[in-house]
Amino acid sequence: MNNKNKLIGASAVAMLAALATGAAISAQDKYTVMVPSGLAFSEFKGYESWQTINVSHNGAVVAVILGNPAMIEAYKAGIPGNGKPFPDGAKMAKIHWEAKKNETAPGQPTVGGALHDVDFMVKDNKRFADGNGWGYAAFKYDVASAAFTPATATDQPPQGNDAKCGVACHTIAKPRDFVFTEYGSR
Repeated sequence: MNNKNKLIGASAVAMLAALATGAAISAQDKYTVMVPSGLAFSEFKGYESWQTINVSHNGAVVAVILGNPAMIEAYKAGIPGNGKPFPDGAKMAKIHWEAKKNETAPGQPTVGGALHDVDFMVKDNKRFADGNGWGYAAFKYDVASAAFTPATATDQPPQGNDAKCGVACHTIAKPRDFVFTEYGSR
């Protein structure tokens, strides 16, 4: 009986390990997704640990805007308020969540719920000369499949399938080197 229980136990462990491996294999590696003719998610690897530039809330979504070290140093040096452009290599990530009320917190604040999308910007004057020096990408997140896909012209705001998808929108921020976000006081 003892050997039979050991065999059943070992079989159960092996089946669970196989299921876990299968789930891991089938999960999307977000760093393989890219905008056709545009930016790849992998160009922003590690964005999750970048420093916060600021936050935003437009009613439907809440967002945190993050910057890589080059972006943060540029802000600290007074860019864009000093009239200078952001340096090549500066990157931003904007993570959007569906807005929801935290019913259990005092004052019931609006907080991030389900992940909605992640947007990126990178400054590279040579690569994106026709985009005012900036490259853009927007990736929708599907909660059901836990997968990212490039945003399209049918999304809000509409996105093209190239690194210039944000150029038209950001043109109004030309005096700020095409960046809307202010660096929040600390």
